[in-house]
Amino acid sequence: MSVTLILIAANVVVSLVALYALPQVFEKGMMMPYRVIRENTWYELISSGFIHAGIGHLFLNMFVLFFFGLVLERSIGREHFIALYLSALVISSLPSLFQHKDNPEFATVGASGAVESVLFGFILLFPLDPIYIMFIPFGIPAIIFGALFLVYSVFASKREGRINHEAHIAGAVWGFVYLIIFVPNTVDHFLSVFGLL
Repeated sequence: MSVTLILIAANVVVSLVALYALPQVFEKGMMMPYRVIRENTWYELISSGFIHAGIGHLFLNMFVLFFFGLVLERSIGREHFIALYLSALVISSLPSLFQHKDNPEFATVGASGAVESVLFGFILLFPLDPIYIMFIPFGIPAIIFGALFLVYSVFASKREGRINHEAHIAGAVWGFVYLIIFVPNTVDHFLSVFGLL
């Protein structure tokens, strides 16, 4: 069975249990940097990635993971894909961990950081493939979509809000970094797409 589908199933099951059956799973699983630092609950960097704030949050993350994860998993292999995803859960949590380590009120949940790693891994391998967004009747080349997404995330991160843009940015960057460092021939493939190799 596909790792992508297993991850989607795990996210759905854990999120639904945390939201509707066992609220203590939500409480213990979310990432609270203040608690992580003081109580050494480092598992939260991963557990929080399997819990979502609501059905809409869960659906959006799993929708993106389904469409880009299946392609990326086939392209880089199951082992690299699971390593990318799990490492991205940790890496994308680090900005929030350091930024909010002294704030006992801050908490975050969701797979967005890992999903952004998958999306940006796809963008690196298929930079000219079109990405379609609701209400826009044409595809945007993946590399342009990625650049616009990062610019938006950087500006949005300056404002207070419920969306953890720092996790999105860290996850996106890690998607590039992981493939460049660990997946052979990634840079050569990227250059060849543009006829530079």
